[in-house]
Amino acid sequence: MKKKVSLTLETNVIKKLRQLADSDERSLSQYINIALKAHIKNLGID
Repeated sequence: MKKKVSLTLETNVIKKLRQLADSDERSLSQYINIALKAHIKNLGID
């Protein structure tokens, strides 16, 4: 299940995330979700 959230990010972070999402042919939301899931997994709190 997905839930909407509101985040405040630095402009340069948004710019880089958009570039990465575009190069991966994903929406910004999809890319952030994937990046956060990977970060959580890397922390070992899967």
